[in-house]
Amino acid sequence: MEIKQISVIGSGAMGSGIAQVAAQNDYKVAVYDVNPVALQNAAAKLSDTLEKLQAKGKFSPEKVAQIKQNILWSNKLSEVAKGQLIIEAIVEDLSSKQLLYREIELLAPENTIFASNTSSLSIAALASVLKNPANFVGLHFFNPVPLMKLVEIIPALQTHPSLIATLQKLMQDWGKVPVLAKDTPGFIVNKVARPFYGEALRIYEEGIASFAEIDYSMKNYGGFRMGPFELMDFIGNDINYAVTESVFLAFYFDPRYKPAFAQKKMVDANWLGRKTAKGYYTYPLENEATPAILPDETKAKAIFERVLAMLINEAADTLFWQIATAEDIDTAMRYGTNYPKGLLQWANDWGIANVVSYMDNLYETYREDRYRCSPLLRKMASENKLFFQA
Repeated sequence: MEIKQISVIGSGAMGSGIAQVAAQNDYKVAVYDVNPVALQNAAAKLSDTLEKLQAKGKFSPEKVAQIKQNILWSNKLSEVAKGQLIIEAIVEDLSSKQLLYREIELLAPENTIFASNTSSLSIAALASVLKNPANFVGLHFFNPVPLMKLVEIIPALQTHPSLIATLQKLMQDWGKVPVLAKDTPGFIVNKVARPFYGEALRIYEEGIASFAEIDYSMKNYGGFRMGPFELMDFIGNDINYAVTESVFLAFYFDPRYKPAFAQKKMVDANWLGRKTAKGYYTYPLENEATPAILPDETKAKAIFERVLAMLINEAADTLFWQIATAEDIDTAMRYGTNYPKGLLQWANDWGIANVVSYMDNLYETYREDRYRCSPLLRKMASENKLFFQA
């Protein structure tokens, strides 16, 4: 089916961002929020954003007017129930989302496609409350939606296969880069990225390096745009910790995803990062992200390689369990996290046998299941294979 009428439920940053992208691609969009004040604030904020883009020459006055005309802001669920595709972007709570789906399905046409922007909840569980769960799919955008190109498409067990191609085309029409992920905790990005934070926290907790030294090493030796502690402060330590905890629980307490006490203490102290002006650093930031004494190349290399090895291992295990293809895993990590390169390509460049040796050395040192090497990495090293052939 051709989709031209979009509905978005939730007028927060994600919902408004999705609405903006759809509207600027000439789709009619209805945005619903139960709170009229939230709707007014969202509309005003989007108007301000569009005027700034116009001032920078990104949009013409006519384009801005058309985008605004394409969006209907409403607190009447019946008005948004008419959408051919209804994208939910409300609070990350299973019961709240399920209650909403039950309510809106009663108002919507039978062939309506429902999608959730959830970043961590089971798509199958969300779909289960619908009378026609075959029309349900996960559609995970990244913040800020207008700037981040990646979208994870996650079919549930119940999802009709034809929906995948329909949404892939729609996302491409919106200028997005869609990847396909199995309905697994964290999907691709939030699963594979766990070690970027978790292993950095472990290095800190062991007393090997400070926050600033670890961030400096990942940026200046590894080429990452932001260090893990800067990024956690940017995301919000409460949000990052909640995702870590949910993935840990969903994977039946697999030690690879174990939350760190250091981050829990940040949350307990309400040191959530930039939004509270205090986290791993104090804001506004005054050179705290650059350590007073720079780590030498040997130390910076050791920090970077330990985090990178864990990231590669997680990416390889994601492929091993057929959560996504190698191409989609690397695409997701480049576009969803802005990593310098895809992790599986990085494994090829470093040498898969070298990654296996590194992981085995970590395991021998700690004797923790956290550092078990992916069987896929070990198999590929023994067969002298690469993830991507030249």
